[in-house]
Amino acid sequence: MKKIQISPSILSADFSQLGKEIRKLEDAGADMIHVDVMDGHFVPNLTIGPPVIKALKKDSSIPFDVHLMISPVHKYIESYAKAGADVITIHPETTDNLENSINKIKELKKKVGVSLNPETKIEIIEKYLDKLDLILVMSVNPGFGGQKFMPQVLEKVEKLDKIRKKKELNFDIEIDGGIDFENSKLAIKSGANILVSGTTIFKSNNGDIKKNIDLLRSV
Repeated sequence: MKKIQISPSILSADFSQLGKEIRKLEDAGADMIHVDVMDGHFVPNLTIGPPVIKALKKDSSIPFDVHLMISPVHKYIESYAKAGADVITIHPETTDNLENSINKIKELKKKVGVSLNPETKIEIIEKYLDKLDLILVMSVNPGFGGQKFMPQVLEKVEKLDKIRKKKELNFDIEIDGGIDFENSKLAIKSGANILVSGTTIFKSNNGDIKKNIDLLRSV
């Protein structure tokens, strides 16, 4: 079984104190920093761009897990790679040629992820699985934090885990959307090994970030 990793989403952080928030996450044992990039087009919200990521990267020694919810995505990949993204995750729907975009990320020496929205089928990415470092299963419709977890996506996680084992592949399965102390256990049991969480990490237990990260990681 792969090590369970926690990738806190800074979408739920105090944006006026992002540098300090990232240092707190790192001190509390976070494995990565999850950065949601939204364009107001592919998803109905706007967030941060490459200059902010570049500035924030100075405050962290752990990887930046950058989820690009922008369309068209291909022309922006290099900008986010140069800004400090360590993992770049894209959606199949945001590129004219998914294989070219995957190869672009790999050429830039970054880990490559592909994200599946709740309604997106695994079959769309199945022939690329041997090239992927990470598959992000969305357990909400992307665009806003604080949404309710959709349990039906766990079937997709289970299927990906079976494929991973059968084909002896090594990609990580990440899950993002409404993750709390209860459904995190279900996600891990289904095969997810990276949990993205924002509200639960920053708001639960009076904001005790270390306690919340430890609770999410426990099975």
